Amino acid sequence: MKYILMNKNVEVLVATYDSNIKLFTKIIEIKNISYAPYGLEKIYKNNKDLTKLNHALNEWFKGRGIPSWRDRLDILLHRLNIDSEIELLDKCYGLSLTDQYFIKPYNSKIMYEDINFFEHDFPYSEFLEATFSNTNITFAKKSLMTPNNTTDGMLKKAWIIEDGVRYLIKGGYKNDIIEPFNEVLSSMISKRLGFNTVNYELDIYKDSVVSKCPCFINKDTELIKASNIIDNKGNYIDEYEEYIKILENNGIKDAREKIENMYILDFLIMNEDRHLNNFGVIRDSNTLKWLDVAPIYDNGESLKIIDYSDDEMIISNEGRFFYEIVPFDFIIKVVKNIKRIDLSLLDGVVEEYDDLLHKYQYITHMSDRRINLMCTLLNRQINKLKKLIG
Repeated sequence: MKYILMNKNVEVLVATYDSNIKLFTKIIEIKNISYAPYGLEKIYKNNKDLTKLNHALNEWFKGRGIPSWRDRLDILLHRLNIDSEIELLDKCYGLSLTDQYFIKPYNSKIMYEDINFFEHDFPYSEFLEATFSNTNITFAKKSLMTPNNTTDGMLKKAWIIEDGVRYLIKGGYKNDIIEPFNEVLSSMISKRLGFNTVNYELDIYKDSVVSKCPCFINKDTELIKASNIIDNKGNYIDEYEEYIKILENNGIKDAREKIENMYILDFLIMNEDRHLNNFGVIRDSNTLKWLDVAPIYDNGESLKIIDYSDDEMIISNEGRFFYEIVPFDFIIKVVKNIKRIDLSLLDGVVEEYDDLLHKYQYITHMSDRRINLMCTLLNRQINKLKKLIG
């Protein structure tokens, strides 16, 4: 069957799609490649090879869906009576809340204004229940026209709507519950230091603590992930400098400082998972102008303690810098002007985090010992940065 890849109401390309194998089998026509997802546009303009572009189209489309490594994915699919996570993409035209792309049947008259999730409400209660509930439930009748079909990452998550605002709900990984608290910690620190970070709050759903944040994309913007902007050439320092240069060449103001802020935050909270798919830029989907660095998001994999006893605490002390896993003490060295940070603004933040962890202890059952160690780690990182600043 023929489909058209759309960016809002702009036709990008025409391709055949086999719903049985969930793959685009051939690109038939290029319509307006400038409005393609940035990674696809870059591939086509580099070589004009439709075979490579078709492969990239399939990788992009598959990447829009829930990944196969999503926590409790098998349970979610069973409850939704779906055989495969890829099947969910067919239920919502491939629409998401991170951009305006969708897949339209070739002869369809449907318009972006008819179906997008920014302007139209969507059902979410069943998906939310299927994702987070600990009871044995299945849904015989459900609507799967929802952006919950196009969420990435390993953590359990779901989009909801409250007072017209789209919020993303995220839980912890498996039986751990620390990720939501660390998301809120990132907001606490960033507000004090003036960093542009997604605003996370805590909520309770199905007797679990979850983080909740508003969608930072709207109907006229899209998120371009760093993985689509920079290629892995093997030298992560060169890639870092090249990435900043690309941002500056596309009109992003104070690009270096904004990227440095992200790594300062990662150093403070010991974020182990800053890969190229959880930071990027925001682009105007109408004019294609790059607007700004995306607010810092996805900070949950932080303050991790591998093991501890009365005598010893074991931590990895390593994070990600582009494609490489390196010590946090190395990552902080990329900040050229660390003295611009006023760490006196963080006075009291460790105590605030301690209060937050204890406030929800009746649900998390986190031990006083673990809470104390996490706060000790946070305090240690703040003091280490103070010494670097001098």
